[in-house]
Amino acid sequence: MPNTGPDRALPVHVAVGVVADGARVLIARRPSGKHMGGLLEFPGGKVDPGESVRAALVRELAEEVGLEADPVGMEPLIQIEHDYGDKSVLLDVWRVRDFKGVPRGLEGQPVNWMRVEDLNDTDFPVANRPIIRALRLPPEWLVTGESDDVGQISRNLALALSVRSRSGLLLRQPQLAVEAYLRLAHEVLPLCKAHGIPLMLHGGPSLLQVLPEAAGIHLPQSVVRQLPDVRSAKGTPSSIQQGFVPASEARPVAAGKWLGVSCHSPAELAHAALIGADYATLSPLNPTSSHPEREPLGWDSFRGWVRAARCPVYAMGGVGLRDIPSSIGHGGQGIAGISHWWR
Repeated sequence: MPNTGPDRALPVHVAVGVVADGARVLIARRPSGKHMGGLLEFPGGKVDPGESVRAALVRELAEEVGLEADPVGMEPLIQIEHDYGDKSVLLDVWRVRDFKGVPRGLEGQPVNWMRVEDLNDTDFPVANRPIIRALRLPPEWLVTGESDDVGQISRNLALALSVRSRSGLLLRQPQLAVEAYLRLAHEVLPLCKAHGIPLMLHGGPSLLQVLPEAAGIHLPQSVVRQLPDVRSAKGTPSSIQQGFVPASEARPVAAGKWLGVSCHSPAELAHAALIGADYATLSPLNPTSSHPEREPLGWDSFRGWVRAARCPVYAMGGVGLRDIPSSIGHGGQGIAGISHWWR
């Protein structure tokens, strides 16, 4: 029977370290006698009262896997609140790049280096799965301004990438008919491949059937509202959220493709998770000329809404390259936008 006592509302604060060695990350297997035993996990443990997350990670990495981590080199990756029914957790996830020592399982647990692309959702507890998304996603989505000129897109993209290390392109052209949009997407795809960046389509899921080479689809709310209600899938919304319903039951695109969703409220963020979104954009963070009627969130509201989200979230609306550290520091994945790069 789920715990409904006074401590039920207080999630267990857990510091989680994504220890990176180049393209590999350190993974441990939970002992069979523990909660979620047998599944893979990122190393870490409970944050003691009065202890900072950095200090907890230094302690846990030393105790669990024998590594001496430098707290100065740690940076936040994502925060995840998750309710397992019998246990609620807040995972405070940080990247750890600076460390000394050779990892070994000091508590008898197997440890291993794995490539990020080899991590499989079903091998991890449900609460860990957004971490895998956060590791694979870029820190920035370059959203195109209205244009059907491939030359303009190419020039802007080349200029933007000259000062960025990792970005993706979201081809948003709501003014175009579907046929014209797909022609443009076919022309832009080789451009993205040449730059080594993912191309996200914008619109309905059926676009991926015509251009399966794209990295995925980003759904505006106008499309999300037309999708079948997730409650018609096998199970209740809460069971879908907790991972008891296969992703194929609620997710409108196939596994192996990214699914993004435009969101403007906590309810929309929650629904994005229910339909299996790999990420969401949350806007507007700041006042924008494109949507002057919308109340800007500001970083404080952004932090609160993102903390309750169950997928990585990008800040959008009046943001630029300089805001990536602020987004990450407030629990976000990075930024998405038009005006900061489009000419």
